[in-house]
Amino acid sequence: MNYRISFDPEDQQLDVIHGYLVRSYWAEGIPREIVEKAVANSLCVGAYDDQAQVGFARVITDRATFAYLADVFVLEGHRGRGLAEQMLEALEDHPELQGLRRWALFTRDMQPLYAKLGWEAYPHPDRLMVRDIPDIYTR
Repeated sequence: MNYRISFDPEDQQLDVIHGYLVRSYWAEGIPREIVEKAVANSLCVGAYDDQAQVGFARVITDRATFAYLADVFVLEGHRGRGLAEQMLEALEDHPELQGLRRWALFTRDMQPLYAKLGWEAYPHPDRLMVRDIPDIYTR
């Protein structure tokens, strides 16, 4: 099966993206308008089987010093084919993301995938602080 990786905003299929995120552990219940706003204000990459979107990832960034990787997924029927890695490598190679000082992400269960791509646990957890509201979409 041939897949295509694209950064073209016109290719992003909000029904697919929202359909996955609304049931994900990290964005359960997220309203469609929030997904639409997030996609519009991020650098997004998608994986496509013919015309259907089967994968997605986005980066929130200033395009100079920092990038936050978010909402990475591959639909269940298309997993195990390296699509997540292809999307992540495409993001790392993107011309607007070169020379960044720091990338960050949160994941509950995909540490092995990210470690394979050079990611590591933050070496100074005493310096890291977050303001976390995990149930914001289900209140």
